[in-house]
Parts: sequence; structure tokens; C-alpha cells
Amino acid sequence: MKIKGDIYSVGVVDKDVRIFHGYATPIGTTYNSYLIIDEKITLVDLVKAPFAEELIANIKKIVPLEKIDNIICNHVEPDHSGAFPKIIPLCPNAKVYGTLACEKELHAYYPETKFEFQLVKQGDNLNTGKYNLNFCPMPMVHWPDSMSTYLVEEKLLFSNDAFGQHIGTGQHLEEEIELSILLDQAADYYANIVLPFGGQVERLLAQLANRPIQLICPSHGLIWSNSCGEIIARYQKWAAGEVNQAKVVIVYDTMWHTTEKMAALIAAEFRAKAMEVVSINLQIEHYSYAMTQLLDAKYVFVGSPTLNNQMLPSIAAFLCYMRGLRPKDRIGMAFGSYGWSGESITLVQEQLKAAGMELLESRKALWNI
Repeated sequence: MKIKGDIYSVGVVDKDVRIFHGYATPIGTTYNSYLIIDEKITLVDLVKAPFAEELIANIKKIVPLEKIDNIICNHVEPDHSGAFPKIIPLCPNAKVYGTLACEKELHAYYPETKFEFQLVKQGDNLNTGKYNLNFCPMPMVHWPDSMSTYLVEEKLLFSNDAFGQHIGTGQHLEEEIELSILLDQAADYYANIVLPFGGQVERLLAQLANRPIQLICPSHGLIWSNSCGEIIARYQKWAAGEVNQAKVVIVYDTMWHTTEKMAALIAAEFRAKAMEVVSINLQIEHYSYAMTQLLDAKYVFVGSPTLNNQMLPSIAAFLCYMRGLRPKDRIGMAFGSYGWSGESITLVQEQLKAAGMELLESRKALWNI
């Protein structure tokens, strides 16, 4: 599909993937790859290994692979580079461009693949004829090798994992979907992938501040066109850790409904204080949905009954997942029911404390309420 000028989208749709990096992707995703036709032909990013043949077929519709001169590797994670061993032999004259960490990771992942590598640094430029590509390393957004690439003449950013969304419903462009859905998916992606790297995101945004951006082509999801300013502004807010001081997220699981009743009472109590409350039962919702709601919430209350002197496994998984994503400056509280021992409440409280949260007094219910 032509994006603009001589720039094409040649990536693939994965409509069947339902768990990605531990979080739910109910509408699938895409693995985006882009082709720039110029005096020197450039391929930007690849796709996941099972989709290599589809990528090859998409490229062949536009140009023979042996004519590709440059392959830009913005990120080595296998959903971006898995097709590397199949693509490289078909592009005998191509040079691979990436960061120092990129080179090390490519050799580690694909030790049998031989390729010529060109190291790039911040501000380096690749001229392909009428086009100039500027390289913007963005380490730890979200891997050490990560970078984005800016096409000067088209004011276009190949943004890698920044500004991505997991949407695998067949659309390619922002205008093909309702904006609220696109922004919700972008928030979901940030909360579950990018959240721990707010400082690194702020540095990336500072790099981009003086570059006019009319198109953002991420590695997953739809291409941003009309709303580039909106998604950049949201990234600025998320990276700065801005939250809604009046939003409460209640995450719980229950055995015999007592903890569920407690969750309902707590929700009613805080709604009575004119606070926004989102209550999430992990028997119904995936814990990654809870992280998306927590992205802009000041309060997180976590409830579990005691089972075999422990919290329920679903709650343990959520807390482990949340700690890895490291939300900052939150206020937490543990609650739950028990029959004779009651360890779950203390264990949840300990995990919230270990996540760096300010704690409210925990709440317990014996048998029933």
C-alpha cells in the first residue's frame, strides 16, 4: 500500500495473536515494514518470522528484493526482525543500518546470517537520492538497541515501538478507524509496554521537538496522520507521570463473593466522594486491562481472599506484572476476606509497598460481610 510519494507499507497483519508481551490483544496486531523507492532503495524494519514469506511477496509487488540497497533495523526484537535470516540472502547488496546494540543483538539472534552492518549514531544521515533519513537512537524505548528514523522531505517518522497500538483488523491509516478507539489502543500499548521508560520517552520527545512531523509510521498498528500532535501530547503526559487525582482502580478476585462484596462497598464509598471508580474482576478481565486503567489513576486497591495461606494466583500475577511496569507516585490499599488465617491481605500490602506505593490501611473481612 502506498503511504505517500514513493513510500509503501509492506508489513503484515496478525489477526490471531491474543497475548503479546503478557497482555491481551483481542483484535490482533500488525508487524509493520516500510519500503522507500529512490535511487537507493530502502527497507525499514521487518516482520515476525512466521510472516517472512508474506513480507517477501509484498515487497516483490513493488521491487525485486535484489535491488534493495539499505535495510534499516530500528529494533531487533523478533516481532520486528524475525524475517531477517530469510530476507538478507535475497538482498545481496544491502547494508544493514542500526545502533551498536542492534549489531550485537542481530549477531546473537541470527548467528548463521552474514550481513554488512553500518553503525549509526544520533544525527547521522542516510541519503538515498531525493530523500534524507536521519537516525534518532532511543535506547530503552523499550530495548537498548531501539531507534527511530526520520524522513526529512516527507516530515515522516518511522517511530519503532513509540506511538504503536495493537490493531489487527486490516486498516492501515488513522482515518480508517474511529479516533477514540485508536487513542484507547495507544494508551493500552503505552501502559503495557512503554510505561517503565518515561524518562527515556521524554528524551525521545525532546529529540523530536524541532522536527515537523506530519506522519508517524509505527512498528505496530495504524499510521498517524491527522492526529500526530494529539498522540505526541499524550505521550508527553504519560511520560511525565500525570495522573487523575480523583480516579480509583479496584482490582480483585473472589472465591465465595465476600471479596467481591468488599470491592463493591469500597467502590460505593469512593463514588460518594465524587471520585471516578473502575472496578475490575480478574475472573472477567485480563490483568493488562487493569494496567491500562491504572495508567492515569492515582489510587489502586487490590483485593484477594486467602487460599492455602496465599493470595489468589490471578492477583499474584497482576501484582508481579504491575511491579515490572513500575507505575510511580500511586496510592495503594490491600483488602480481602479470609476464614482462619488471612495472609493474603498482608501479602498484597507487601507487594504494593514493594512497588513503591504510599499505603492506606488495609481492610479485612472474616468469613462474610
